[in-house]
Amino acid sequence: MHMADALVSTAVAGTMYACTAGVAIHSVRTIDREQDTKKIPIMGVMGAFVFAAQMINFSIPGTGSSGHLSGAMMLTILLGPQAGFLTLLGVLLIQALLFADGGLLVLGANVWNMAFYGCFLGYYCIWKPIMKRGVTRKKIWIGSLLGSVIALQLGAFSVTVMTTLSGITSLPFTAFVTAMQPIHLAIGLVEGGITGAIISFVYEVRPELIKGASLESKSNLFSFKKTLIIFGIAALFIGGILSYAASSHPDGLEWSIEQLTGETELLEQEGGLHGISGRIQEKCSILPDYGFKNSESVAGTSFAGISGAVMVLLICGGTCHVITRRKGKINE
Repeated sequence: MHMADALVSTAVAGTMYACTAGVAIHSVRTIDREQDTKKIPIMGVMGAFVFAAQMINFSIPGTGSSGHLSGAMMLTILLGPQAGFLTLLGVLLIQALLFADGGLLVLGANVWNMAFYGCFLGYYCIWKPIMKRGVTRKKIWIGSLLGSVIALQLGAFSVTVMTTLSGITSLPFTAFVTAMQPIHLAIGLVEGGITGAIISFVYEVRPELIKGASLESKSNLFSFKKTLIIFGIAALFIGGILSYAASSHPDGLEWSIEQLTGETELLEQEGGLHGISGRIQEKCSILPDYGFKNSESVAGTSFAGISGAVMVLLICGGTCHVITRRKGKINE
């Protein structure tokens, strides 16, 4: 659901940057108060894992479309909403800057659509209430499925609303939303299943990582370090090898646009902030579309998956480290 700059006006893009910045500032302050040093490696490793997982587009049978994991519910379950939001913000920033996945001008909107609903509404309105009286495998599946579906539906609806309010495309709201909601319902169900499976694994091996739940009676099978190593290896394997198997079908947003226009992408505007954003992105994207420039080599995909996962790990983990260390120095 990575929006391109062509869908959104500068006014809407600026508004969403402001909204996203406000949530990010709140998240930084919350992590600052918590001083939970364990979040440093979790943010890094899980950010890398989500980055790699987003490279695997899975086909939606009978539609000619595909989807990919957003990771918001998974991150908020393991990190809490604030750290989860910042982690996904880091993932989306790296994707836009280095891989030209999603526009720079519309980055604030993409973070809002893909991170805010799953991390905050998914946690406070769905996950935490369901787990209030204890965690069970059944509740994990219900919370993962329900949270993922609702987050994807709200994100898809936001895309159509932002596009309509921008008024720079000819996409009619009713037809656009009619295409977007059903396809993202299917994508949300798949994401919910993947999230449920991963959180169920964590519940078995390291249940203390699950947020918003009382788990005193459940012991840890794996050490904290071993659990993170497993996810780290999985991130490298997914990004470096499984990414070859990603579906070539357009994702839910591209597919919806194609249903209305016959093309998966709209022409980018060349003037103003749209043009500046496009030129900056062109210069920064060292691996556009997750491959070497002007090359069809499959090695480019592997290199992009591994290098991107490592960069996300360093940025997300490093950001959390800076936040937690800053307060420690102030208190000294």
